[in-house]
Amino acid sequence: MKHLLIASPPGVAIKAVMGTLLVSAMMSGCVSSGDIRSTAQTRSGTEFATARSLPAQGGTWPAMDWPTQLGGTALQALVDEALAGNPGLQVAAARINAAQALADATRGAAGPTVGGSFTSTYQRYTENGIIPPPLAGAVRSDNQLAASFSYDLDFWGRHAAELRAVLAQGNVAEAEQYSARLTLASAVAHGWMMLHRQTQQLDMIEQQHAVRRKLNDLTLRRIAAGLDNQSDNQIGQLQLDNLRTEQAQWQEALALTRNQLAALLGKGPDRGLTIDRPLPAANVDMALPDALPLELLGRRPDIVAARWHVEALQGEIDTARTEFYPNVNLTAFAGLSSLGLSNLINSGSTIAGIGPAIRLPIFESGVLRARLKGKVAAYDMAVATYNQTLTEALRDVADQVQSLRGAARQRDLQQSAVRAASRSLRLSEQRQRVGTANLLQVLASEANLLQQQRIELDVRMRMADLQVGLVKALGGGFDAGAAGLVAPVKTSSVISLPVKAAS
Repeated sequence: MKHLLIASPPGVAIKAVMGTLLVSAMMSGCVSSGDIRSTAQTRSGTEFATARSLPAQGGTWPAMDWPTQLGGTALQALVDEALAGNPGLQVAAARINAAQALADATRGAAGPTVGGSFTSTYQRYTENGIIPPPLAGAVRSDNQLAASFSYDLDFWGRHAAELRAVLAQGNVAEAEQYSARLTLASAVAHGWMMLHRQTQQLDMIEQQHAVRRKLNDLTLRRIAAGLDNQSDNQIGQLQLDNLRTEQAQWQEALALTRNQLAALLGKGPDRGLTIDRPLPAANVDMALPDALPLELLGRRPDIVAARWHVEALQGEIDTARTEFYPNVNLTAFAGLSSLGLSNLINSGSTIAGIGPAIRLPIFESGVLRARLKGKVAAYDMAVATYNQTLTEALRDVADQVQSLRGAARQRDLQQSAVRAASRSLRLSEQRQRVGTANLLQVLASEANLLQQQRIELDVRMRMADLQVGLVKALGGGFDAGAAGLVAPVKTSSVISLPVKAAS
């Protein structure tokens, strides 16, 4: 790498600065970015067909307090505790602070630099060098006290491009923090729903145990009376053992869920043991909002983060392009210099200088072009990632909607089955009272009702879990506009110089 450096004495500093642009214009074609540019395009929500799968239903976007709507104050309290104590969110917050510090440093680099220095070197001058007597062979101190000034004139907007890139990266970090908060809150809600399902299932299994034991006792009495045989008793004992095995499985799952919730809260496993038994989740009728594909761009923090990443890489491309053009830095100094400290403050010891320094890339062996190609490739990947994120977000919403529709149909059918089993139990009880049925039929009907109620519980809890999934798919109350994270729709380069073919 070779650079052309031009410096001028103080008397012609202004002329040299004026001549800088002329030199730049003459030599800007020596190293050129040529035709290196990206053709990737970010997709908009209107490009996706969603009218049939995701019809507008006049609904509203989720609010930030959606845990209260779905699980009451108990769930909201757990979510708030997790958001305050989870280490993962603390990492995300640290990333935001680091991005803000980098932005401050980039702003500072665009301004002038002023410094001061003092040097004092005590030395013996050689008698066989270029220094004449009486200094030759003498021991003297060389002293300098000076103030310096430096300012990058930045004709091509390099600092603006760098600042745009780092500010965009800061917005990426902030949007990713919102995404992490949403992921954490939905994970807590999922765990809370699972906890409710597991505790309810254990209660119903205990009720089935009681019914099964009554059936087994009745079977033993019937065997003693010669009405049944031992095979009937073995079948009943097998069913009781199966219930005990299932109970052990649910107890294990319950313990693991409590451990998971404790970890999400940023606490030890003992915290999971103190979580109160959840209340039944609310069944909220969630209608899809209008203009879903378009507005989803600003409602999903992962999409917003991906869009700001594209903007950051656009700034890096613009920064890389400025390296093909001259860099002009204005420097100046003023102070005192003398041999011997006694002469330092004399008026004759004053020194001063001003002049531009020009860095002009003449031959870079393809380094600059390769660097720009790398930035363009990274930009293309970011655009592709953004488009893929948008596609997956719409699929996520569609999947949750379709699953909710299917679960709603299953719920209706299962509620009908529960009602039928309940009627069957009532009829058995009525027949027993009038003597046309025995206790065995009543207990069998009760066992069937409990089994149907367990299935209904699973369907209801699946619906509640899918509602959490839909809330997450719709952004969980995030709003890029309210958060100040609306990404620019279109970016433009800060470079306005003509592009020439490489020489």
